[in-house]
Amino acid sequence: MKRIVVLGGGESGVGAAVLAKVKGFDVFLSDKGNIVRKYSDMLKEWDIPFESGQHTESLILNADEVIKSPGIPSTAPIVEKITAAGIGIISEIEFAGRYDKARKICITGSNGKTTTTSLIYHLLKNAGLNVGLGGNIGKSYAFQVATGHYDIYVLEISSFQLDNMYDFKADIAIITNITPDHLDRYGNKIENYVRAKFRITRNMSDEDCFIFCSDDEITINHLNKIVVRARKLPFTQKGEVKEGAFIRDDKMIVRYNDSECDMFLQELALGGKHNIYNSMAAAIAGKVMNIDNDTIREALSSFQAVEHRLEKVLSVGDVLYINDSKATNVDAAWYALECQTRPVVWIVGGTDKGNDYTPLLPLAKEKVKAIICMGLDNKKIHDAFGKIVPEMHDVTSAEAAVKLASGIAVAGDVVLLSPCCASFDLFRNYEDRGRQFKEAVRNL
Repeated sequence: MKRIVVLGGGESGVGAAVLAKVKGFDVFLSDKGNIVRKYSDMLKEWDIPFESGQHTESLILNADEVIKSPGIPSTAPIVEKITAAGIGIISEIEFAGRYDKARKICITGSNGKTTTTSLIYHLLKNAGLNVGLGGNIGKSYAFQVATGHYDIYVLEISSFQLDNMYDFKADIAIITNITPDHLDRYGNKIENYVRAKFRITRNMSDEDCFIFCSDDEITINHLNKIVVRARKLPFTQKGEVKEGAFIRDDKMIVRYNDSECDMFLQELALGGKHNIYNSMAAAIAGKVMNIDNDTIREALSSFQAVEHRLEKVLSVGDVLYINDSKATNVDAAWYALECQTRPVVWIVGGTDKGNDYTPLLPLAKEKVKAIICMGLDNKKIHDAFGKIVPEMHDVTSAEAAVKLASGIAVAGDVVLLSPCCASFDLFRNYEDRGRQFKEAVRNL
């Protein structure tokens, strides 16, 4: 019996372990950290042997194949030992794809991928299709393949999930955009990160479709250097395209084959320039899936924003509190600041991923009246913005940040949590950070 070892006991790892069990493998799961109760209970329920708090090499290095969770870097000592032993390492996405015949719409990108994925899922559900949502969002893709049946999957796939993907194939692949992010995992080289993102186009044939932003310089530069066999469908806010999506006057126009769909920008549920891009990508996917124009329009106008992404929490004394905790890089924070029309008290900071804050300086100068740094090491933020933002403070909790912000902000201001950094110095993840922020706002 083939032995599969799964590294990592979160959503992705446990889902992969369940699928391996269902398919009759000898499976073992190992997590160096503590496995949360929800997942340890699942492993017991499925009768899957596991360990937490350690990696026992004798139980790992006898694997025929290892499924590595996306959060574990290839430089982790156990991963280096597995590689040295000549054991193949794959991702959960790669493993699940072996057992799944559904059509797959796969979305990656530095920003906007969760919103675009959620939009497409909403659109296809509204069209009455049997569709699953997974990858970096919702339930593990592998778990759904093990326990359910869908005709179509909409999968948000991070660069970490793409790293160990080889034979998996998307029917429709989308890259929302590429901006420097996670460079600490890619040898601080943007080209390594770009190549990782473009792995989403691997194995595609000329019957498949690749949807991308033609306004994104990094995407276009790389696309010009490689061969993508899939049919290319760009979206743009800077001109017109024969096929894909563009803006004319105050409308979004989507063209595919001989069919066209148009929609007034003001009818889109999501505001802001970046969300026009996300809506365009979703609309093109809808056209490729033969969804009728009325359903596309209805879905794009009724969609509810994703939690932690420019989420309006509350207005207190005419000060609007916005939770954009999912903004973990410079580009995401740029969009968050760019769409603000009121003076901003900006809560920023966390684990720096090699950020260059230069693109944010003009917006900070124009819109930000005060910065509250919510991180353990805020020196880089002080160095970048200290000379242009009149007021700067340091705190180490969401509660302290909100209390301080409420004292600085006056009627007509916005308090914006758009951290620009990862959350791991003070919080479990960006969701935890966003929820603590919202809780603190409600307690004002």
